[in-house]
Amino acid sequence: MPKKEIGVGGQAVIEGVMMRGPKHIATAVRRKNGTIEVKKQVFETITQTNKFLGLPLMRGFVSLLEMMKIGFSSLNFSVSRFELDFEDESSKTKSKFRGKAEEIVSYAFAFGLAFLLFAFLPYQIADWLGLAKKSLYFNLFAGTTRIIFFVVYIWIISLMKDVHRLFEYHGSEHKTVFAYENNEVLIPENVRKYSTLHPRCGTSFIFIVLLTSILIFSIVDTIVMMKIGFPSIWIRLSYHLFLVPLVSGISYEFLKFSGKNINNHLVKIMTWPGLTLQRITTQPPDDKQLEVAIIALKAALELDLSNDNITWIED
Repeated sequence: MPKKEIGVGGQAVIEGVMMRGPKHIATAVRRKNGTIEVKKQVFETITQTNKFLGLPLMRGFVSLLEMMKIGFSSLNFSVSRFELDFEDESSKTKSKFRGKAEEIVSYAFAFGLAFLLFAFLPYQIADWLGLAKKSLYFNLFAGTTRIIFFVVYIWIISLMKDVHRLFEYHGSEHKTVFAYENNEVLIPENVRKYSTLHPRCGTSFIFIVLLTSILIFSIVDTIVMMKIGFPSIWIRLSYHLFLVPLVSGISYEFLKFSGKNINNHLVKIMTWPGLTLQRITTQPPDDKQLEVAIIALKAALELDLSNDNITWIED
């Protein structure tokens, strides 16, 4: 039987999974009492309604922004359900302003740390080593350093109990998507046998972005040096950031290509690092976690949920 043509995907959230179908997004979360709550919303990507934004290369960056927005929204929903299960008297009396302020500070810290590790430090170290005037070597070193920082960061946080559990839900998402793509009846017994490593995962996408950026940045740096001389770190960093939409667009197109041509030798080489890293970012789930992922996928695809014990959450 041929594989399903409808593309689905998702992400792990706190004690749950978000799944995205062609017309809906659904987030399923298991509460402390064992019940499963589901929030579903209609979603239509702008790349389908705007011809310009749907063009190759353009659609990759737009899709990335959309998925970031969806990801944050789904994660915030799961956090809100988690807090309901574990709130105490002090958290009940905490003002909305304080809660919002803490959320803003946490996001600011996360983005600041990401900028330091994956943008500034790789460039600064390459500059200290005297590579600033050699565009290819500069970007090879900075790109490799960025990849090393990324892998080490993922490995360190994977040692945390809560993150490890999040990675188990990530594994349940991948197994469920694989089972759906192979026309399985979506029950834990059928889903359990599939791999947690999926070539279309965001982890693989990030690795493709990191590899693509080395090539694109090296080409552009060479052109800039020929025209205006050697740029400072901050100037180089500035126009590299402007190139992120192009890099993400190219990476997105390759990811789509790889999903349809997984046996291609070039595809295997390019996706191998991401699949290898997934051995950290995905962990074997239990059947209860698989049940959550299955319900999320069924809700996103509007499949029958009449036999599932769930509670629907409205906006």
